[in-house]
Amino acid sequence: MKVILQSVTVIDPTSAHHLKVVDIFIQDNLIKEIGKKLSVAGAKTLDCKGQYISIGWIDLHVNFCDPGFETKEDILSGLNAAAKGGFVGVALMPNTQPALKSKSEIEYINNKSNNHAVTIFPIGCLSANREGKDLAEMYDMKLAGAKAFSDGNSSVQDAGLMSRAMLYAKGIDSLIISKPEDKNIAQNAKMNEGQTSTLLGMKGNPSLAEELMVSRDIFLAEYQDAKIHFTCITSAKSVELIKAAKKKGLKVTADVSVNHLYFDDTILESFDTNFKLSPPLRTKEDIKALKQGLKDGSIDAICSQHTPEDIEHKQVEFEYAKEGMIGLQTAFSLALMTLEKQMDLSDIIAKFTIAPRAILGLPAQSIAVNQMASLTLFDPATSWKFQPSDNVSKSKNSALFNQVLKGKVISIINNQQLK
Repeated sequence: MKVILQSVTVIDPTSAHHLKVVDIFIQDNLIKEIGKKLSVAGAKTLDCKGQYISIGWIDLHVNFCDPGFETKEDILSGLNAAAKGGFVGVALMPNTQPALKSKSEIEYINNKSNNHAVTIFPIGCLSANREGKDLAEMYDMKLAGAKAFSDGNSSVQDAGLMSRAMLYAKGIDSLIISKPEDKNIAQNAKMNEGQTSTLLGMKGNPSLAEELMVSRDIFLAEYQDAKIHFTCITSAKSVELIKAAKKKGLKVTADVSVNHLYFDDTILESFDTNFKLSPPLRTKEDIKALKQGLKDGSIDAICSQHTPEDIEHKQVEFEYAKEGMIGLQTAFSLALMTLEKQMDLSDIIAKFTIAPRAILGLPAQSIAVNQMASLTLFDPATSWKFQPSDNVSKSKNSALFNQVLKGKVISIINNQQLK
């Protein structure tokens, strides 16, 4: 592959070319030259005037339903959606059937994703079959390519198990990812507990259910001197707890789903089941705290929490609908639209690039000569309409169809491919 990106603006604070308009020559998987008016025989030239380029984006939380539920999403359709959304890599949660519980399942994921422009980082089970009873085969999975361990959307209720998992992960230099929720507090609630749930007469899931588990896991991480990453944080109090833990020097990181930055629980007055999420959408006050947490570094990264679901489980009464919404193709636009008044573009992009790489232990990258060509090309100023025909996911559970969004992904370059 030989490509010249002509007149593109670099967004990369680690690069000497940050905010400069340059030409970039890419050959195979390397950036070979950066300059002005580049010309290379046999190279494909792309006019990128008005467009921006950054290190390739990484999504820390996606679900592809393969193996087991391929009618909702398989590996190929999920990776194609990721590419359309500007992501060169995705952390795949083990919410599958069978779960990603051993090296066989990790190898299955890696084999099915070979040769695609998007790289999968499999997240192995923390407990056997995500049942929360016994530790899974973590070391074998790490050797097979698992980047971290989690029980996905099954929050670990047993404090002793979580403590042992942290200690074991520390011993093999790996990471535990926690989706914090105390099920005894959350029970089977359908939305956030608050004024809107009272108005609608629906049972509420209080933010306390999340905050108790955040507090517990912070204490355990401190006790074991281990790393812990919280995924899909939603409440103001959770942000406070994580900020305090970081101030103490604990090895704590966190991400937030873009849906929880953009939508609040009042939108459920529409009873649109696409907004039935886990964790639930919280309040405007929580969103304000989440944005501040991103700005001050308490929250490290933004994820899509891409969760495909078939029509039979979404076009039903709200009480019976399953939780989740697809979001890979719209994640950047929502993040940009909700954060552009609070944060610079380069700081927003860092939540998709620098922080996710550090959390997963991936090598740091920069837009510089002889660096790997793993890049995302985008236009933050362009508006676009997310038409159903644009959707490449197998599932259609998005509330954003036919909505005008700001910030358009142009393409990705990764694994020696332009896609």
